[in-house]
Amino acid sequence: MFSSASYGAANAYRQVGAHSGVENASPHQLIQMLFDGLFQSLNAARGAIERGEVEEKGRHISKSVRILQEGLVMGLDLEKGGELAANLKLLYDYSVAQLTKANIHNDVALVEDVIKVLQPVAQGWKEIGTAANPVM
Repeated sequence: MFSSASYGAANAYRQVGAHSGVENASPHQLIQMLFDGLFQSLNAARGAIERGEVEEKGRHISKSVRILQEGLVMGLDLEKGGELAANLKLLYDYSVAQLTKANIHNDVALVEDVIKVLQPVAQGWKEIGTAANPVM
């Protein structure tokens, strides 16, 4: 159907598009992108556990942990953010611990727990963006 060359070109195009989206995104949009990627990875990890796909599970959990640690935690300003930033860091650290256990024990309930505790944060972040940029 597609040659490997056309697949490679399409993949490169997607990567350039994603890179351009990141370059042109506001800090708020970048955090939203991190949450979107996080939930995609968490849902993929949940599905992989349910299907017994150990390698896929590990890949998606690792990606989720990296998004939490290298994206969301590193994006916190603990000095300026005060108690809110400190609480978010604790929540993200808790999520990493739960995902580590989920990976070790192939426990879908732990992945679902992380989704459940992070959804309100992601939704709040989304609502802040909507309030800051109302549709005309």
